[in-house]
Formats: sequence, C-alpha cells, structure tokens
Amino acid sequence: MSRSPLPYSRKILELFRNPRNLGRMEDATVSATAGSPACGDMIAFYLKIDENSVITRASFESYGCAANIATASMLTEMVEGKSLEEAWKIGWKDVAEEVGGLPAVKLHCGVLAVGALRRAIREFFRRKGFKPEWMPENETFEEKQALEEEELAKIISRRVKLGEEGK
Repeated sequence: MSRSPLPYSRKILELFRNPRNLGRMEDATVSATAGSPACGDMIAFYLKIDENSVITRASFESYGCAANIATASMLTEMVEGKSLEEAWKIGWKDVAEEVGGLPAVKLHCGVLAVGALRRAIREFFRRKGFKPEWMPENETFEEKQALEEEELAKIISRRVKLGEEGK
C-alpha cells in the first residue's frame, strides 16, 4: 500500500522543522495539557503571565505529527504580549489560517493547541479564585475535545491492560 504525503503548507513544514518556543518552561505561571500520546497527539502548553494578566512568554511540548507541532508553535507566537482575554478569543480556525491551512484530517491539531491554551487560562483563574465575565461558565468546544481525547486514551489503555491480563 502506498501512502501519499499530506498537503502541508510551507509554513507548517517550516514550523515543524524549526519550532519556536519549544520546551518545558520551568518558571511557568501555569501549564495545561491536551490530548494523549496513546491517541497520537499531545500538547503541553506553558504560560508566563505578568501582574497585568498579560502573557509575557509561552512555550510548548508536543508529542505528535508535523501539524501538531506547527499549530502549537504558531499559537505560542500568537499569544505572546496578549492579555488573557485576547488570547482566549483566539480560535482553532485562526491558528489553522496562520499556518497556511490544515489538511482536514489534521484540523484536530489546531483544536488541541487552543484547547491546551484555554485549559491553562482557565486553570490560572481557578487558582486565583475567580472567573472573569468574558470566560464562559462551561468548557468550550476546544476544551471538551482535549478532554475527550484524554478519556479515549484512558479507555484504550484500560482495554489493552485487560487484554494483557487475560493472556
């Protein structure tokens, strides 16, 4: 069986080969993950937030494909210097557009990147003990997708473990 390469944009390939802001941020104010390596894609997102609730630095770690790495890298660049409210408003379609488009089978990579960002922002305010009026009460589509991938990974892991115990 032959596989043809996915039609990645030049921007995706550039960010995959030379990701920006890659790596754990040891002094992060907050971090969050989305996805699961068991399902194939995972992103850990780190934010450094100043006293005015502005993102001064963002970085990521990724376990996944070129689109996963590229969207996370692009999102770190998109949020730096933005207030948490401005960063929250960035959607997965914005990220996909910034990387020059994503193949349909890779749209979830943009969703995961934004899901990780929003989970980090939500966690920041949870730790502060309040929720700003611009933040929805319920989780957004991106946050839910990030959780669904994690839940799917747990189910798969349990099934594999049960299968191994039955041998």
